[in-house]
Amino acid sequence: MGRKWANIEKKKGAADKLRGQMYTKILFEVTKAVKSAGPEAGANFLLKVALEKCRKNNVPKDNIDRAIKKGMGGEDDGYQDINYEGYGPNGVAIFVEASTNNVTRTIANVRNYFNKNNGSVGTTGSLQFVFTRKAVFELPQGELDEDDFTLEMIDAGAEDIELEDGHFEVSGPMDVFGTISNKLEELNISPEEAGLVQVPQNFKEVTDETYLSIMKLSDALESDEDVIKVYHNMEFQEHFNDL
Repeated sequence: MGRKWANIEKKKGAADKLRGQMYTKILFEVTKAVKSAGPEAGANFLLKVALEKCRKNNVPKDNIDRAIKKGMGGEDDGYQDINYEGYGPNGVAIFVEASTNNVTRTIANVRNYFNKNNGSVGTTGSLQFVFTRKAVFELPQGELDEDDFTLEMIDAGAEDIELEDGHFEVSGPMDVFGTISNKLEELNISPEEAGLVQVPQNFKEVTDETYLSIMKLSDALESDEDVIKVYHNMEFQEHFNDL
C-alpha cells in the first residue's frame, strides 16, 4: 500500500511539474506581449492570443496578473531572452529559444542535454542559413471558406496558407506580422497561435532511429524551465506517425 501511494504521489508530482512548466511558458508569452505593446488586450494582438491560451489552459488569474505586472516593469527579475544553436544526431539542426536570469546555468543545462544525446552546441549564427524568422499564425477553419480566406491572407502579405486537419497555418515574412494581425482582427478571427517563429529553409531526411533520438533531445530541452521553444529541421515521413 505504501509503495502504491508513493507511485501515485510520484505521478501526481510529475503531472504538477509538467503543468507548472506549461504555465511558465504561457505566462512568458503574456509578459513578452505586455513588454512589446502594453497591458491592454484590445490594443495588443499578441497579448490577446496569450490571454486566450491562458484561459484554455486554466492558468490561475493571480499568475496572469503577476505576468502582466512583470511586463509593465513592476517586477524586475533580470530575465533576458537568449538563443542557442546546435546540431543533434546525424546533423539535424536544433534552434533553442530561452529566457533566463542566469545565463551560466542555462548554457550549462543546454550543453548537457546536447552532449547526453549525441549532439553539440554551435556558435551564434551557425544556423542562419537553416532557419528564417517568420510570422506564423494557426487557427481553426470553422466556417471559413478556404478560397476566400486564402485571398484575404495573400492581400495581407502572407506567402503560404495551408489547410490541414481543419486548421489553417498562415506564414509570411516577419515584417507582415502586424498587417496579418490587423486583417484577422478585422475578420473577427482569433488564432490559437501567433508569433515570430524559426522556420526551416531546408530539411534533413532521417531514419527512424535518428527521429527518436532527436525527439528525446527535444523533450529534454523543452523540460528545462528556461527553455521556451525548440525548433528542428527534420523531415517527417508518414510512417513516423506510428512510432
